[in-house]
Amino acid sequence: MKSDNKSRVVMLADCQSFYASVEKAAHPEYEDKPVVVAGDPARRSGIILAACPLAKQHGITTAERLGEALAKCPDLVVIRPRMEEYIRVSLQITEIYQSYTDLVEPYSIDEQYLDVTGSLQLFGGPDEIARSIQDKVMKETGVRVRIGISENKVLSKMACDNFAKRNASGIFHLPVKDLQEVLWPLPIHQMFMVGSRMRRHLMKMGIYTIGQLAQTPLTKLRAKWGVNGEVLWLIANGKDHSPVTPSTHDLQKAIGHQMTLPYDYWEFDDIMVPLLELSELVCQRARMKGYMGWVVSVGCQGADFDHPSGFYRQMKLPDPTNLTDEVFHAAKKLFKRHWDGLPIRKIGVTLSQLVSDQEYQLTLFSNREVKLALERTTDRIKEKYGSTAIMRASSLKASGQARDRAQKIGGHYK
Repeated sequence: MKSDNKSRVVMLADCQSFYASVEKAAHPEYEDKPVVVAGDPARRSGIILAACPLAKQHGITTAERLGEALAKCPDLVVIRPRMEEYIRVSLQITEIYQSYTDLVEPYSIDEQYLDVTGSLQLFGGPDEIARSIQDKVMKETGVRVRIGISENKVLSKMACDNFAKRNASGIFHLPVKDLQEVLWPLPIHQMFMVGSRMRRHLMKMGIYTIGQLAQTPLTKLRAKWGVNGEVLWLIANGKDHSPVTPSTHDLQKAIGHQMTLPYDYWEFDDIMVPLLELSELVCQRARMKGYMGWVVSVGCQGADFDHPSGFYRQMKLPDPTNLTDEVFHAAKKLFKRHWDGLPIRKIGVTLSQLVSDQEYQLTLFSNREVKLALERTTDRIKEKYGSTAIMRASSLKASGQARDRAQKIGGHYK
């Protein structure tokens, strides 16, 4: 049953310093110590992924270099990320949310939307439900949850980011009727979807607060940014009719993988090794999900982020595929055509325009059935014994990354 937007009660639940909170819960001896979770400095990924409140009191921020953080706080406890554990705790927290409502939509690993409209008669008012959720998550996981409450997703997100994260209770209720008094005076960069670049554009137009944006004629914003201008105006005015949808991420539009290389790759043959590994990963995922793709995309980026280099290009295939050699052949062709010879540090492969693998066109001169059977056999071996149980010989080269990536989830060690 679809509820009227004005009668909805929507929450955005955010886990405070999620990775660091999980680690402090796992290590009670660090309760009164400043703790950060950081990548591996030896592989140039030594940045702060999460900092506990005690670490933040020393001025340590997320995405800061580990060396800079240690200079601010020599007694800092540094823990390498354990992505498997964070995923497990995130799923555990999701189950707690689902005990209050079946309308739970993940926004990120540590943020989720909840529509508790239908739960009010069971669990009490919005603030009472929020406190109950906080208590239950803390008791079962040791993680503190901050909760923004409003009548739609956009407002609950801004209620959480701008108010719940800054008050003692970790809860803030922002009714639509209070927008002009509470939300509109905030500086424009505190609005959802406004980054540093958009902030500069808006300030050049004389728009410094959320309220000024809300009162800007919609025609003016449409003329400058089209549909994006309208989206900004809707957010500033607290308008959002999108439902909280548990299955919102189920529809797969593309399957891709990218990796940051441990050092600059200069030689074409060296670059082809991780390109082949990425093609294999993409195709393996596609087969597992029952997809083939019409379009192969390749992108790469240099190490000097102040002077960007690289490219992103795509090509359509004669037939949809999820076979590694066909995707790699297209990826190699794209790379050879568009690479400018400069060193690269990041590379990625994507398969898009997905279709079901239940129906496909047989080709006359290549035995795709045999190739597909072989790749599905290797998939089963990897699933049972691990991704390094069977590897291509090229991955044993110094430029190969398959063995190292097998120890990681999301670029971080398990």
